[in-house]
This record gives sequence, C-alpha cells and structure tokens, in this order.
Amino acid sequence: MPETTDMSQGELAYSQLYDAISRGDFHPGERLRETDIADRLSISRTPIREALRRLEADGIIEHRPRIGAVIRQLSHTEVVELYEMRAVLERTAAEMAAKHALEAETDEMAALNTAIEAAALDPHRAATINQQFHRCLYLATRNRFLLGSTRTLTNAMLLLGPTTLGDDERLAVVCAQHAQIIDAIRQGDAQRAGAAAQEHLQTSLRHRLMAMRT
Repeated sequence: MPETTDMSQGELAYSQLYDAISRGDFHPGERLRETDIADRLSISRTPIREALRRLEADGIIEHRPRIGAVIRQLSHTEVVELYEMRAVLERTAAEMAAKHALEAETDEMAALNTAIEAAALDPHRAATINQQFHRCLYLATRNRFLLGSTRTLTNAMLLLGPTTLGDDERLAVVCAQHAQIIDAIRQGDAQRAGAAAQEHLQTSLRHRLMAMRT
C-alpha cells in the first residue's frame, strides 16, 4: 500500500476498508452499506463507492440484487480449491527458496516464526505475522511472477473468516511446521522443503474445514 499522504480519497478508502476486512471488523456474508462505512471511516460516500468497485474487482465483495455490496463467502469446494492451489504454489516457493534464499532471509523467517509463537494471546496479530512469514518465503524465491501469482489467493484468504490460530495447540503445530520448512531451506534441500510446505498447507486445510463445521 502507498503512503497515506500520497493516496487519493478513493485509494485511502480502499486501503482502510481492506484493512478492516483483514482485521475481521467485517465478516464474510456481511452487507457493506455506503453510509455506515462512510461514517465509520470519516470519508464521503463517493470514494467509498470507488473502494467497493475495486474490492469487487479483487473478488472480495459481490453485489446482490436488492441487497447491495456483500463480502463474499467461500463454499466448501472453493475453500478446498484455494488450499489446493496454495499447496502447489507454496511447495514451488519452498523448493525455489531452498536454491536462492540468503541467510538473512532464513533468519528473518525464523524471527517471524518466533514472533508468531509469542503472539499466542493475540490471534489476529499471530495471523498477521503468519502472512508476513509466507510473503518472506515467496520473496526468497527470486521469482517476481510466482510472487505476483499470490495476490488473488491473498485476497481469497480474507474470505475465510476468523483465523484458526486462536488455539494454542494449532499455533504450536504451525510454528513447528514452519521450523521444518526453514531448516530444509537452510540446508538447501529443495525436495524436503517442498514436501514440508505441502504438508503444512494440507494440515491448514484440515483445520480450516474443521473450523467450518463448528
């Protein structure tokens, strides 16, 4: 995101609304009324409309007849498809990172993983740091096209609802799996790094589907 001082009102509204959805202030299936958002963000309705159009183009919201803008809800099938694609991309990313990552980058991944564990009492913060960890992994691939391909998936992740990192046992599993990925990358073992990344996403999918059933 650009610096807020350089943003137009439409860009500012988009940034603030995107962040609010990311924080869980708005939930999948929730209606987004222009007047309510304008009051909440202290921005006029015109840039709000621009922001909603951009969010619709991003696949984050949809317009329903007689209802208006609503945050999309992913079906069971869409959630499975999302994690399947993430598993493919993250396996590739881990394999490429094992070939190209600098020591400073693996150190950063390790530091982020420690920070996730330390944020056990703040699930939203843990989830935010977790996103940073995975972005760091993609940056270490040295492949701008692979990094660019994650944008649609990142937007779709907003539609999953509350993070599963609020459970201590789940958080411990995530951090342990991250550590396995980091170790394989440090050793330059592309095959092991890819397998660890794929297992990590398969575990994440199992937990997500369990959360959807509750």
